[in-house]
Amino acid sequence: DGLLVQGLYQLRPEAPFVPGMEAVGTVESVGAGVTGLKSGDRVATICSLGGYAEKVAAPANRVFPIGAMDAADVCALMVAYGTSHHALKQRAQLKAGETLVVLGAAGATGIAAIQIGKIMGARVIAVASSDEKRTLARENGADDAIGYENLKETLKEMTANKGVDVVYDVVGGDHFDACARSMARNGRLLVIGFASGTIPKLPVNLTLVKEFSVVGVFWGNFTRYEPEVYADNMAELLGWYQSAKVKPLIEGRYPLQDAPAVLARVLGRGAVGKIALIP
Repeated sequence: DGLLVQGLYQLRPEAPFVPGMEAVGTVESVGAGVTGLKSGDRVATICSLGGYAEKVAAPANRVFPIGAMDAADVCALMVAYGTSHHALKQRAQLKAGETLVVLGAAGATGIAAIQIGKIMGARVIAVASSDEKRTLARENGADDAIGYENLKETLKEMTANKGVDVVYDVVGGDHFDACARSMARNGRLLVIGFASGTIPKLPVNLTLVKEFSVVGVFWGNFTRYEPEVYADNMAELLGWYQSAKVKPLIEGRYPLQDAPAVLARVLGRGAVGKIALIP
């Protein structure tokens, strides 16, 4: 939502528009031919736009029954955990025993990547900008937590010069180059976002010499082009949530009327984890 209202997200609707990509609510009605959902069902959805409105229309294949699950938790799960799960499972094909480096580790997707990486059996190295954020990353399962200073040298030292198997990068900027120079042979550098505001450029000779891959992750497109796999992913995530294997970090729950102030805080990078807006 923060990128969307700045016009920096891949989806750029014309203003005015109602933001809100994730929503939890009750089904009012279903379209012709829709099965598995009915009026009165408690559900979560990805709606791209309109989640802050009183009512929203969503494709049936993006609506998931949630029973008595906590509304804020499930809402926080949808995009952040959906993105991280797709990135690590389908795009990186992360294997047990591999080293996973998570940039922006104290953000919502970063926390999700840490938790999912540990479920998949990886050694997780979290990268964050402050002691507080690094502590948070460790509390959510990271094996190690480091800062951005001398990132290339630190990662090489921590991997005994082998390099990193998978990098989860939502930050971009100069840190992308440091990670590219830290990759192991057959490594996968996941391009997920550009929270730094800078889209990096890569000397492609590095991919040749080091034999690693740069892999794009556009979760929104994945949900549209592979709806069956997306549904399987969400079922797995909701199962992990119900069995307490994943737990979204929700910094706070605020009334919907506070949305402008909350978004301003997110844009100023003052938020840690997710923030839930309650109608």
